[in-house]
Amino acid sequence: MKTLFSWLRGTTIRARITAGFASVLLLMVILTAEGVREVNLIDHSMKVINDVNSVKQQHAVDFRGSVHDRAIAVRDAVLVDDEADLTPIMADIQRLEGNYRDAAADMREVFSEGNVTAEERNALAAIREIEATTMPLIEEVLERRQAGDIAGAKQLLLDEAGPAFRTWLNDINAFITLQEELNAAETGFARNIAENFQITMLLLCLGALVIGGLVATLLTRLLLREFGAEPYEVKAFAEAVGNGDLTRQVSLKPQYRNSIMAAQVSMAEKLKTTVLEVRGSAESVATNSEQIAEGNNELSSRTEQQASSLAETASAMEELGSTVQQNADNAVEARKQAANASQIAEEGGEVVTQVVQTMHDIDGSSREVAEIISMIDGIAFQTNILALNASVEAARAGEHGRGFAVVAQEVRELASRSAASAKEINALITANRKRVEQGTELAAQAGKTTEDVVASVKRVTDLMEEISNATAEQRDGVQKAGEAVTQMDQVTQQNAALVEQSASASNNLKARAHKLIELMSAFELGAGSSQNARHAAERLRATTGGAERQASTSAPRLPNTRHTARQTTKEEEWEAF
Repeated sequence: MKTLFSWLRGTTIRARITAGFASVLLLMVILTAEGVREVNLIDHSMKVINDVNSVKQQHAVDFRGSVHDRAIAVRDAVLVDDEADLTPIMADIQRLEGNYRDAAADMREVFSEGNVTAEERNALAAIREIEATTMPLIEEVLERRQAGDIAGAKQLLLDEAGPAFRTWLNDINAFITLQEELNAAETGFARNIAENFQITMLLLCLGALVIGGLVATLLTRLLLREFGAEPYEVKAFAEAVGNGDLTRQVSLKPQYRNSIMAAQVSMAEKLKTTVLEVRGSAESVATNSEQIAEGNNELSSRTEQQASSLAETASAMEELGSTVQQNADNAVEARKQAANASQIAEEGGEVVTQVVQTMHDIDGSSREVAEIISMIDGIAFQTNILALNASVEAARAGEHGRGFAVVAQEVRELASRSAASAKEINALITANRKRVEQGTELAAQAGKTTEDVVASVKRVTDLMEEISNATAEQRDGVQKAGEAVTQMDQVTQQNAALVEQSASASNNLKARAHKLIELMSAFELGAGSSQNARHAAERLRATTGGAERQASTSAPRLPNTRHTARQTTKEEEWEAF
């Protein structure tokens, strides 16, 4: 049992379930095979009784009837005085002898097919032997009677032929008794098989129930060992962890320490620890990010005076202004195209509305046609009744109403065909109405979708107008920025100290970020996620190196305010998690 248990634990769930059901099916096959075998044995016994022994017994009964009736006929032939009465008796004797020969031929055919015991062969040989002895005596008795020697015929009948007839009948009766004994033996054998079959069936059924129960219990225990809990409990726990709920507690039995539920509980505990560490590191990153943000804000206020020494930057701003102007023109054109699309979508909505109305009109016409067909059906029914009444009246009229009866019958047939056609048309109209209803629903859905498209196009048009306005504002802002760039050179030296402070804070942020990446690498999320983590580390090193280079130069670049905004957004996301 332990070996089987260990083997099942090393297989898949599909193999376990398959093995369990296969064992039960194997018992069913054994039960069926045993039943077929027992039934075949009983069927064989019945065939022996009905198709062999009973046939032999019937031929032996024919033997006995023929011998018995011939003995009586021979006696009558000897005793009759009138020669005229002797002729039918002799004919009867010939007929009985022919019956005996026919039965003997049938008996030989049965014996040639097999299924014959030695006792049967001996009994049949005894019958043939006494037959061979008696037939000459019968012929001699009849010859003496026909010769007129009645006394001699009577003496031969009493002394030799009579005892021979009795011996012949005894041998035939012995053969019949033998067949009855054989039938009784076969019947007893069939009954024993039936009784044994009942016991075997009960034992096999009981064994199937026991083995089925053991298989079910074994599979249940194995599955519980694998899952560690009911499948719905495992699913609920996994969904809770997937939703971020790491506070759920699960009590596991000692035998379930290596189950799927145990693995999930361990995973949840490790994930909880990792999340706590990541949260602490994220708080440190947030603090350092605030320091960088303060330095960048101060640096941003001073860079407004650097425009005088950055002529190239002013030229770039002019090009940027030209680009913004082109974007504004493109936005105006896009707004026009969106307006045209909105108008086309509205026209499409009106067409869909007309289609819906047309489908409703078709449905109404179908209802009217259905009512007309129902009326035709009623008319056909009334016509059928009138034709039936006319047939009855024509039958009453007799010969004079025969032609009218024929016409009435034709009218009835036409009415029946009209009714059948009306029913078929009504069925087609009903099916057509269902299709029209489906088409109406689809058209209504298309209309709703078109309305949504129209609304979406209108929203796009509004957004394009807002983009156009914002582009104009950007153009004005770029012009002002070009003027402000000329003042930036005056405060470049003052920004150098701030850049050094920003570099130091960036280095501190880099160390914290590395620790955060190492903690997050504990999660096995696939090759793509690992590659993203490496890219993030490279970007972090590049950013830190840039900050160090900014600290060593006297003309640092403008701070990346979008980077600060992304750091703040990451803080908010970690707090939400």
